[in-house]
Amino acid sequence: MSEDLPDYLRARGAISLSCAPSERRTIAARVRQEGALNIRFPRHSSRGLEGVIVNIAGGVAAGDRHAIDIHAGRGANATITTPAAEKVYRSPGGVSRIEVALSVEGDLAWLPQETILFDQARLARRLHATLSEEASLLACDITVLGRAAMGERVRSGFLRDEWRVRRGGRLIYADTLLLDGDIEATLARPGAAAGASAFATILYVAPDAEARLDETRALLDPLRSQACDVAASAWDGLLALRWLAQDARLLRASVARFLESFRGAALPRVWMT
Repeated sequence: MSEDLPDYLRARGAISLSCAPSERRTIAARVRQEGALNIRFPRHSSRGLEGVIVNIAGGVAAGDRHAIDIHAGRGANATITTPAAEKVYRSPGGVSRIEVALSVEGDLAWLPQETILFDQARLARRLHATLSEEASLLACDITVLGRAAMGERVRSGFLRDEWRVRRGGRLIYADTLLLDGDIEATLARPGAAAGASAFATILYVAPDAEARLDETRALLDPLRSQACDVAASAWDGLLALRWLAQDARLLRASVARFLESFRGAALPRVWMT
């Protein structure tokens, strides 16, 4: 099995969602779902819209393709998440691709649960966000290499993770992570990850982003430990946080605790199940 795997054996999924304000709350003004991806909208009392993207294929395998397009219109408030960790399985050759496009004029929180890469997984992932000047975006990613509780180690594989953020038509954030080949040896280097097997990024882009740096650092102080390190920086209207951890459960708990405090609101219920 390789890159020439027949197309009918590869999972394809697409979500397109447009959120808009109504008289009482944000609504899903337009929804399109195809193939392996579905989206559900749990009932809740908040004025914001909560969407849960479900991969009915049960994981990501060699050569799968996912495309997610979310638009939050002016005045809309939406939170998009997933019901559980996304697993990316071993690939004998094909690279799976996940494309996420976020267009924000209102307030959007992109909060998928963690992605777990298995040994010899191959994944190329892109998140491209376009914001208006007054829009607000909170985006989170947690990546875990193997399931420590199962004694798994990720020795080799491929991961390309690309983030691009534009506000008012101007590129303000560009970041690309590339791990290829001997991942375990690369991350063992002190200048890389010092042996950490789980890492996370949170990006907050909003008019008040830089002004919240001191508050953010105060929230992070009690979350630091020898097994979980985190730091924050702010510039050019954005706030960026990075986590490194030896223990994925500790990392997830740290990220969740920060998000709840920073947002002043509970995480989506699926994060607690």
